[in-house]
Amino acid sequence: MKNSGETVALPSRSDRMRSVQMPVMGFVADLMRENPGTISVGQGVVHYGPPARAIKAAQQAVTAPNTHGYGYVIGRSRLRSALAEKLNAENNLDPGYEVVVTAGSNMAFFASLLAITSPEDEVILLVPYYFNHEMATHIAGCKPVLVSFGDSLIPDVETIERAITPKTRAVVTISPNNPTGIVYAPETLRAINDLCAAHGIYHMSDEAYEYFTFDGAVHYSPGSSPGAHAHTISLFSMSKAYGMAGWRLGYMAVPPQVLPDIHKIQDTNQICPAMISQSMALAALEEGAGYCRQYVDSMAKVRTMVLERLSAVKAPVTVSPSKGAFYFLLSVNTALDSKTLTTRLIREHGVAVIPGDTFGMTTGGTYLRVAYGALQVSTLSEALDRLVNGLEALVG
Repeated sequence: MKNSGETVALPSRSDRMRSVQMPVMGFVADLMRENPGTISVGQGVVHYGPPARAIKAAQQAVTAPNTHGYGYVIGRSRLRSALAEKLNAENNLDPGYEVVVTAGSNMAFFASLLAITSPEDEVILLVPYYFNHEMATHIAGCKPVLVSFGDSLIPDVETIERAITPKTRAVVTISPNNPTGIVYAPETLRAINDLCAAHGIYHMSDEAYEYFTFDGAVHYSPGSSPGAHAHTISLFSMSKAYGMAGWRLGYMAVPPQVLPDIHKIQDTNQICPAMISQSMALAALEEGAGYCRQYVDSMAKVRTMVLERLSAVKAPVTVSPSKGAFYFLLSVNTALDSKTLTTRLIREHGVAVIPGDTFGMTTGGTYLRVAYGALQVSTLSEALDRLVNGLEALVG
Protein backbone atom coordinates (compact mmCIF):
# COMPACT_ATOMS: atom_id res chain seq x y z
CA MET A 1 0.00 0.00 0.00
CA LYS A 2 1.30 3.43 -0.99
CA ASN A 3 2.10 6.06 1.63
CA SER A 4 -0.59 8.75 1.83
CA GLY A 5 1.79 11.47 0.64
CA GLU A 6 3.18 9.52 -2.30
CA THR A 7 2.07 10.46 -5.81
CA VAL A 8 0.86 7.61 -8.01
CA ALA A 9 1.33 7.95 -11.76
CA LEU A 10 -1.91 7.91 -13.76
CA PRO A 11 -2.36 5.21 -16.39
CA SER A 12 -1.11 6.19 -19.85
CA ARG A 13 -3.47 6.98 -22.71
CA SER A 14 -4.68 4.20 -24.96
CA ASP A 15 -2.20 3.49 -27.75
CA ARG A 16 -5.12 2.57 -29.98
CA MET A 17 -6.73 5.98 -29.59
CA ARG A 18 -3.56 7.96 -30.24
CA SER A 19 -3.91 7.31 -33.97
CA VAL A 20 -7.53 8.51 -34.10
CA GLN A 21 -8.06 12.04 -35.36
CA MET A 22 -10.10 14.43 -33.23
CA PRO A 23 -13.66 14.92 -34.53
CA VAL A 24 -13.60 17.78 -37.01
CA MET A 25 -17.15 18.86 -36.22
CA GLY A 26 -16.07 19.78 -32.69
CA PHE A 27 -13.15 21.82 -34.05
CA VAL A 28 -15.50 23.81 -36.29
CA ALA A 29 -18.22 24.11 -33.63
CA ASP A 30 -15.73 25.58 -31.13
CA LEU A 31 -14.65 28.19 -33.68
CA MET A 32 -18.27 29.08 -34.38
CA ARG A 33 -19.00 29.54 -30.68
CA GLU A 34 -16.02 31.86 -30.44
CA ASN A 35 -17.35 33.83 -33.42
CA PRO A 36 -21.11 34.39 -32.92
CA GLY A 37 -23.14 35.03 -36.04
CA THR A 38 -21.13 32.63 -38.21
CA ILE A 39 -23.19 31.01 -40.97
CA SER A 40 -22.41 27.33 -41.49
CA VAL A 41 -22.01 25.74 -44.89
CA GLY A 42 -20.14 22.94 -43.18
CA GLN A 43 -22.25 20.37 -41.38
CA GLY A 44 -24.08 17.84 -43.51
CA VAL A 45 -27.67 18.25 -42.37
CA VAL A 46 -30.92 19.04 -44.19
CA HIS A 47 -33.04 22.14 -43.61
CA TYR A 48 -36.25 20.21 -42.91
CA GLY A 49 -37.47 18.03 -40.06
CA PRO A 50 -39.34 14.70 -39.87
CA PRO A 51 -42.78 14.08 -41.42
CA ALA A 52 -45.73 15.16 -39.30
CA ARG A 53 -46.85 11.56 -38.93
CA ALA A 54 -43.42 10.61 -37.57
CA ILE A 55 -43.62 13.36 -34.95
CA LYS A 56 -47.12 12.21 -34.05
CA ALA A 57 -45.84 8.65 -33.71
CA ALA A 58 -43.14 9.85 -31.30
CA GLN A 59 -45.73 11.73 -29.23
CA GLN A 60 -47.90 8.63 -29.01
CA ALA A 61 -44.91 6.44 -28.19
CA VAL A 62 -44.12 8.51 -25.11
CA THR A 63 -47.12 7.00 -23.31
CA ALA A 64 -46.71 3.46 -24.66
CA PRO A 65 -45.33 1.03 -22.03
CA ASN A 66 -42.99 -0.75 -24.46
CA THR A 67 -41.20 2.53 -25.24
CA HIS A 68 -39.71 2.55 -21.76
CA GLY A 69 -38.31 -0.97 -21.77
CA TYR A 70 -35.57 -2.70 -23.69
CA GLY A 71 -36.28 -3.75 -27.25
CA TYR A 72 -34.95 -6.50 -29.47
CA VAL A 73 -31.24 -6.06 -30.05
CA ILE A 74 -31.43 -5.66 -33.86
CA GLY A 75 -34.71 -3.76 -33.97
CA ARG A 76 -38.47 -4.28 -33.80
CA SER A 77 -39.70 -6.97 -36.17
CA ARG A 78 -42.36 -4.68 -37.67
CA LEU A 79 -39.77 -2.02 -38.51
CA ARG A 80 -37.32 -4.58 -39.87
CA SER A 81 -40.04 -5.97 -42.13
CA ALA A 82 -40.89 -2.51 -43.40
CA LEU A 83 -37.21 -1.84 -44.08
CA ALA A 84 -36.84 -5.17 -45.89
CA GLU A 85 -39.76 -4.20 -48.14
CA LYS A 86 -38.15 -0.83 -48.85
CA LEU A 87 -34.77 -2.42 -49.62
CA ASN A 88 -36.39 -4.86 -52.02
CA ALA A 89 -38.62 -2.31 -53.77
CA GLU A 90 -36.20 0.63 -53.98
CA ASN A 91 -32.72 -0.91 -53.82
CA ASN A 92 -33.44 -4.29 -55.46
CA LEU A 93 -31.87 -6.15 -52.57
CA ASP A 94 -33.04 -9.75 -52.45
CA PRO A 95 -34.32 -11.59 -49.33
CA GLY A 96 -30.92 -13.21 -48.77
CA TYR A 97 -29.89 -10.33 -46.49
CA GLU A 98 -30.59 -9.84 -42.80
CA VAL A 99 -31.90 -6.37 -41.85
CA VAL A 100 -30.47 -4.76 -38.71
CA VAL A 101 -31.70 -1.50 -37.13
CA THR A 102 -28.96 0.62 -35.55
CA ALA A 103 -28.41 3.86 -33.67
CA GLY A 104 -27.55 5.73 -36.87
CA SER A 105 -25.56 4.70 -39.93
CA ASN A 106 -22.29 5.41 -38.11
CA MET A 107 -23.21 2.72 -35.60
CA ALA A 108 -24.09 0.39 -38.47
CA PHE A 109 -20.64 0.86 -39.96
CA PHE A 110 -18.82 0.36 -36.68
CA ALA A 111 -20.82 -2.72 -35.66
CA SER A 112 -20.35 -4.40 -39.03
CA LEU A 113 -16.65 -3.45 -39.09
CA LEU A 114 -16.10 -5.12 -35.71
CA ALA A 115 -18.02 -8.18 -36.90
CA ILE A 116 -15.89 -8.81 -40.00
CA THR A 117 -12.39 -7.85 -38.83
CA SER A 118 -9.72 -8.78 -36.31
CA PRO A 119 -7.02 -6.47 -34.95
CA GLU A 120 -4.29 -5.71 -37.53
CA ASP A 121 -6.59 -6.45 -40.47
CA GLU A 122 -6.71 -3.94 -43.33
CA VAL A 123 -9.70 -1.99 -44.62
CA ILE A 124 -9.47 -0.14 -47.95
CA LEU A 125 -10.86 3.39 -47.84
CA LEU A 126 -11.17 5.38 -51.05
CA VAL A 127 -9.79 8.93 -50.81
CA PRO A 128 -11.53 11.15 -50.01
CA TYR A 129 -13.10 9.02 -47.31
CA TYR A 130 -15.76 9.84 -44.72
CA PHE A 131 -13.75 10.76 -41.64
CA ASN A 132 -15.79 8.64 -39.21
CA HIS A 133 -15.02 5.54 -41.31
CA GLU A 134 -11.31 6.20 -40.92
CA MET A 135 -11.69 6.88 -37.21
CA ALA A 136 -13.73 3.71 -36.66
CA THR A 137 -11.14 1.62 -38.50
CA HIS A 138 -8.41 2.82 -36.15
CA ILE A 139 -10.59 2.31 -33.07
CA ALA A 140 -11.27 -1.28 -34.19
CA GLY A 141 -7.51 -1.87 -34.17
CA CYS A 142 -7.36 -2.19 -37.95
CA LYS A 143 -5.22 -0.44 -40.54
CA PRO A 144 -6.93 1.94 -42.99
CA VAL A 145 -5.37 1.47 -46.42
CA LEU A 146 -5.95 4.71 -48.31
CA VAL A 147 -6.39 4.49 -52.07
CA SER A 148 -6.34 7.74 -54.05
CA PHE A 149 -7.41 8.37 -57.65
CA GLY A 150 -5.88 11.77 -58.26
CA ASP A 151 -7.83 14.74 -59.53
CA SER A 152 -10.66 12.68 -61.04
CA LEU A 153 -11.88 11.45 -57.62
CA ILE A 154 -13.49 8.52 -59.48
CA PRO A 155 -12.66 4.98 -58.26
CA ASP A 156 -10.49 2.85 -60.52
CA VAL A 157 -10.87 -0.89 -59.96
CA GLU A 158 -7.32 -1.79 -60.98
CA THR A 159 -5.92 0.71 -58.48
CA ILE A 160 -8.09 -0.77 -55.74
CA GLU A 161 -7.03 -4.31 -56.61
CA ARG A 162 -3.35 -3.40 -56.29
CA ALA A 163 -4.02 -2.35 -52.69
CA ILE A 164 -5.51 -5.73 -51.70
CA THR A 165 -3.30 -7.94 -49.52
CA PRO A 166 -3.87 -11.16 -47.55
CA LYS A 167 -4.85 -8.95 -44.60
CA THR A 168 -7.55 -7.03 -46.48
CA ARG A 169 -11.05 -7.64 -45.11
CA ALA A 170 -13.16 -5.00 -46.84
CA VAL A 171 -13.41 -2.22 -49.41
CA VAL A 172 -15.58 0.75 -48.42
CA THR A 173 -17.49 2.82 -50.97
CA ILE A 174 -19.72 5.87 -50.46
CA SER A 175 -22.15 6.82 -53.21
CA PRO A 176 -23.47 9.46 -53.49
CA ASN A 177 -20.19 10.50 -52.01
CA ASN A 178 -19.37 12.44 -48.88
CA PRO A 179 -17.44 14.78 -49.24
CA THR A 180 -17.39 15.18 -53.03
CA GLY A 181 -21.04 14.71 -53.95
CA ILE A 182 -19.98 12.46 -56.85
CA VAL A 183 -22.40 9.67 -57.76
CA TYR A 184 -20.49 6.53 -58.78
CA ALA A 185 -21.64 4.86 -61.98
CA PRO A 186 -23.44 1.50 -61.59
CA GLU A 187 -20.78 -0.27 -63.65
CA THR A 188 -18.06 1.07 -61.32
CA LEU A 189 -19.84 -0.15 -58.21
CA ARG A 190 -20.60 -3.53 -59.80
CA ALA A 191 -16.96 -3.93 -60.74
CA ILE A 192 -15.84 -3.17 -57.18
CA ASN A 193 -18.42 -5.60 -55.86
CA ASP A 194 -17.21 -8.32 -58.24
CA LEU A 195 -13.62 -7.58 -57.22
CA CYS A 196 -14.51 -8.10 -53.55
CA ALA A 197 -16.24 -11.38 -54.36
CA ALA A 198 -13.24 -12.59 -56.34
CA HIS A 199 -10.88 -11.89 -53.44
CA GLY A 200 -13.18 -13.22 -50.71
CA ILE A 201 -13.54 -9.86 -48.93
CA TYR A 202 -16.50 -7.69 -47.99
CA HIS A 203 -17.86 -4.71 -49.86
CA MET A 204 -19.17 -2.11 -47.36
CA SER A 205 -21.47 0.24 -49.25
CA ASP A 206 -22.48 3.49 -47.52
CA GLU A 207 -25.69 4.77 -49.12
CA ALA A 208 -26.83 7.44 -46.67
CA TYR A 209 -27.48 9.92 -49.50
CA GLU A 210 -29.35 7.54 -51.81
CA TYR A 211 -32.23 9.97 -52.51
CA PHE A 212 -30.05 13.03 -53.12
CA THR A 213 -29.21 12.91 -56.83
CA PHE A 214 -29.34 15.65 -59.47
CA ASP A 215 -28.92 16.28 -63.21
CA GLY A 216 -30.10 12.82 -64.17
CA ALA A 217 -27.71 10.91 -61.91
CA VAL A 218 -29.08 7.59 -60.64
CA HIS A 219 -28.22 5.91 -57.36
CA TYR A 220 -27.23 2.25 -57.56
CA SER A 221 -27.03 -0.23 -54.69
CA PRO A 222 -24.17 -2.69 -55.35
CA GLY A 223 -25.83 -5.15 -53.00
CA SER A 224 -28.37 -5.77 -55.76
CA SER A 225 -25.78 -7.49 -57.96
CA PRO A 226 -26.35 -11.24 -58.44
CA GLY A 227 -24.87 -13.17 -55.53
CA ALA A 228 -23.85 -9.98 -53.71
CA HIS A 229 -25.76 -10.86 -50.54
CA ALA A 230 -22.93 -13.22 -49.57
CA HIS A 231 -20.31 -10.48 -49.21
CA THR A 232 -22.00 -7.05 -49.31
CA ILE A 233 -22.91 -4.90 -46.30
CA SER A 234 -25.24 -2.06 -47.29
CA LEU A 235 -25.55 0.90 -44.90
CA PHE A 236 -28.47 3.35 -44.79
CA SER A 237 -29.67 6.27 -42.70
CA MET A 238 -32.92 8.00 -41.71
CA SER A 239 -30.96 11.15 -40.75
CA LYS A 240 -30.80 12.81 -44.16
CA ALA A 241 -33.85 11.58 -46.05
CA TYR A 242 -36.33 12.15 -43.23
CA GLY A 243 -34.70 14.99 -41.30
CA MET A 244 -34.09 12.74 -38.28
CA ALA A 245 -30.38 13.29 -37.59
CA GLY A 246 -30.83 13.84 -33.86
CA TRP A 247 -32.99 10.74 -33.44
CA ARG A 248 -30.04 8.45 -34.37
CA LEU A 249 -31.73 5.77 -36.45
CA GLY A 250 -30.00 3.85 -39.22
CA TYR A 251 -30.15 0.37 -40.67
CA MET A 252 -28.15 -2.09 -42.72
CA ALA A 253 -28.51 -5.21 -44.82
CA VAL A 254 -25.88 -7.81 -43.90
CA PRO A 255 -24.96 -11.33 -45.04
CA PRO A 256 -26.50 -14.01 -42.79
CA GLN A 257 -23.13 -15.22 -41.51
CA VAL A 258 -22.42 -11.78 -40.02
CA LEU A 259 -25.64 -11.56 -38.00
CA PRO A 260 -24.62 -13.58 -34.88
CA ASP A 261 -21.65 -11.30 -34.21
CA ILE A 262 -23.77 -8.20 -34.90
CA HIS A 263 -26.05 -9.44 -32.09
CA LYS A 264 -23.08 -9.58 -29.70
CA ILE A 265 -21.79 -6.15 -30.65
CA GLN A 266 -25.10 -4.31 -30.49
CA ASP A 267 -26.12 -5.96 -27.24
CA THR A 268 -22.82 -4.92 -25.67
CA ASN A 269 -22.70 -1.42 -27.11
CA GLN A 270 -26.27 -0.12 -27.11
CA ILE A 271 -28.55 -3.03 -26.10
CA CYS A 272 -31.11 -1.87 -28.67
CA PRO A 273 -31.88 1.11 -30.92
CA ALA A 274 -33.97 3.71 -29.09
CA MET A 275 -37.59 2.56 -29.04
CA ILE A 276 -39.07 6.01 -29.63
CA SER A 277 -36.80 6.53 -32.65
CA GLN A 278 -37.96 3.20 -34.07
CA SER A 279 -41.58 4.34 -33.77
CA MET A 280 -40.70 7.49 -35.69
CA ALA A 281 -38.82 5.54 -38.35
CA LEU A 282 -41.74 3.22 -39.01
CA ALA A 283 -44.07 6.19 -39.46
CA ALA A 284 -41.55 7.92 -41.74
CA LEU A 285 -41.35 4.81 -43.94
CA GLU A 286 -45.13 4.82 -44.18
CA GLU A 287 -44.86 8.40 -45.44
CA GLY A 288 -42.44 7.14 -48.07
CA ALA A 289 -39.54 8.44 -50.12
CA GLY A 290 -41.75 11.07 -51.71
CA TYR A 291 -41.40 13.08 -48.51
CA CYS A 292 -37.68 13.45 -49.10
CA ARG A 293 -37.93 13.92 -52.85
CA GLN A 294 -40.14 17.00 -52.54
CA TYR A 295 -37.29 18.70 -50.68
CA VAL A 296 -34.68 17.40 -53.11
CA ASP A 297 -36.55 19.22 -55.87
CA SER A 298 -36.30 22.53 -54.00
CA MET A 299 -32.72 21.73 -52.96
CA ALA A 300 -31.83 21.50 -56.65
CA LYS A 301 -32.43 25.26 -56.98
CA VAL A 302 -30.11 25.98 -54.06
CA ARG A 303 -27.52 23.62 -55.54
CA THR A 304 -27.59 25.46 -58.86
CA MET A 305 -27.14 28.84 -57.16
CA VAL A 306 -24.22 27.55 -55.08
CA LEU A 307 -22.51 26.02 -58.11
CA GLU A 308 -22.91 29.18 -60.17
CA ARG A 309 -21.41 31.39 -57.48
CA LEU A 310 -18.53 29.02 -56.70
CA SER A 311 -17.71 28.51 -60.38
CA ALA A 312 -17.44 32.29 -60.87
CA VAL A 313 -15.32 33.05 -57.79
CA LYS A 314 -12.33 35.27 -58.59
CA ALA A 315 -9.84 32.99 -56.87
CA PRO A 316 -7.96 29.82 -57.86
CA VAL A 317 -10.75 27.43 -56.87
CA THR A 318 -11.90 24.24 -58.62
CA VAL A 319 -15.28 22.66 -57.79
CA SER A 320 -15.83 18.88 -57.74
CA PRO A 321 -18.24 17.51 -60.38
CA SER A 322 -21.00 16.83 -57.87
CA LYS A 323 -24.31 15.28 -58.90
CA GLY A 324 -25.35 13.91 -55.53
CA ALA A 325 -25.55 14.27 -51.75
CA PHE A 326 -25.47 18.00 -50.91
CA TYR A 327 -21.77 18.74 -51.03
CA PHE A 328 -19.16 20.35 -53.20
CA LEU A 329 -15.47 19.70 -52.60
CA LEU A 330 -13.38 22.76 -53.38
CA SER A 331 -9.74 22.52 -54.44
CA VAL A 332 -8.04 25.79 -53.54
CA ASN A 333 -4.62 26.79 -54.86
CA THR A 334 -3.14 28.42 -51.77
CA ALA A 335 -0.22 28.10 -49.39
CA LEU A 336 -2.71 27.95 -46.49
CA ASP A 337 -3.53 24.48 -45.20
CA SER A 338 -7.19 23.53 -44.97
CA LYS A 339 -7.56 24.01 -41.20
CA THR A 340 -5.89 27.44 -41.34
CA LEU A 341 -8.11 28.48 -44.25
CA THR A 342 -11.20 27.20 -42.42
CA THR A 343 -10.22 29.07 -39.27
CA ARG A 344 -9.69 32.35 -41.12
CA LEU A 345 -12.97 32.03 -43.04
CA ILE A 346 -14.80 31.70 -39.71
CA ARG A 347 -12.91 34.37 -37.79
CA GLU A 348 -12.55 36.95 -40.55
CA HIS A 349 -15.59 36.31 -42.77
CA GLY A 350 -18.19 34.62 -40.56
CA VAL A 351 -18.70 31.50 -42.67
CA ALA A 352 -17.89 27.90 -41.69
CA VAL A 353 -16.74 25.09 -43.98
CA ILE A 354 -15.11 21.72 -43.26
CA PRO A 355 -11.35 21.34 -43.84
CA GLY A 356 -10.52 18.72 -46.46
CA ASP A 357 -7.62 17.09 -44.64
CA THR A 358 -10.11 15.39 -42.32
CA PHE A 359 -11.28 13.43 -45.40
CA GLY A 360 -7.74 12.40 -46.28
CA MET A 361 -7.19 15.17 -48.85
CA THR A 362 -3.69 16.08 -47.71
CA THR A 363 -1.80 16.30 -51.01
CA GLY A 364 -2.24 18.08 -54.32
CA GLY A 365 -3.76 21.25 -52.91
CA THR A 366 -5.94 22.63 -50.13
CA TYR A 367 -9.48 21.27 -49.95
CA LEU A 368 -12.71 22.44 -48.33
CA ARG A 369 -16.11 20.76 -48.14
CA VAL A 370 -19.12 23.01 -48.69
CA ALA A 371 -22.55 21.69 -47.64
CA TYR A 372 -25.77 23.27 -48.89
CA GLY A 373 -28.41 20.90 -47.50
CA ALA A 374 -29.24 23.16 -44.55
CA LEU A 375 -29.54 26.28 -46.73
CA GLN A 376 -32.76 27.69 -48.14
CA VAL A 377 -33.10 30.29 -50.87
CA SER A 378 -33.93 32.92 -48.23
CA THR A 379 -30.61 32.42 -46.39
CA LEU A 380 -28.45 31.45 -49.33
CA SER A 381 -27.35 34.86 -50.57
CA GLU A 382 -25.67 35.97 -47.35
CA ALA A 383 -23.90 32.64 -46.89
CA LEU A 384 -22.52 32.68 -50.42
CA ASP A 385 -21.48 36.32 -50.19
CA ARG A 386 -19.42 35.55 -47.10
CA LEU A 387 -17.85 32.45 -48.60
CA VAL A 388 -17.00 34.00 -51.96
CA ASN A 389 -15.72 37.23 -50.43
CA GLY A 390 -13.64 35.23 -47.98
CA LEU A 391 -12.07 33.05 -50.65
CA GLU A 392 -11.32 36.04 -52.86
CA ALA A 393 -9.78 37.96 -49.96
CA LEU A 394 -7.68 35.09 -48.59
CA VAL A 395 -6.55 33.27 -51.73
CA GLY A 396 -7.57 35.44 -54.69
